[in-house]
Amino acid sequence: TVYDRPGFNEHDYNFSAEMLEGMIRELDRLIAKYSGNEWNRNTDANRIVELIVEHRALIQVELNEVNSGLRKLTDRDFLGPKERRRRLKLKEKDNKPGAQQTKRRDSSKYFRKLEREANAQKKRKRRDMRKLRKELKKEGDAMP
Repeated sequence: TVYDRPGFNEHDYNFSAEMLEGMIRELDRLIAKYSGNEWNRNTDANRIVELIVEHRALIQVELNEVNSGLRKLTDRDFLGPKERRRRLKLKEKDNKPGAQQTKRRDSSKYFRKLEREANAQKKRKRRDMRKLRKELKKEGDAMP
């Protein structure tokens, strides 16, 4: 799966509110389509709707984090056209002569590192639990 790929970390990038809102609109369209009468007897369609609803909830959480400022966007993130234009205007405004330059301490590296460490800890815990389940299963299989 994607999560098993070396170097992949879904927390290394973010999407702008504009992009997330577009994703939610598309997921809502799919949910409405595949939960309609035409598809309600199809078990595959029902399962797809379940998965899409779960994914929509995760995207909504991400959108709330972006809108509240909890998740900070950088120029490396996936930004929609409106967000890119807004950022360009801010840069132009800051670069004008006489514009007051505000210096803010960038703590994003610290928080990214903290988030990576928390994710690594979760991953280790899941790996340890899988290992424990396998060992318990082996012991159960070995019992007479």
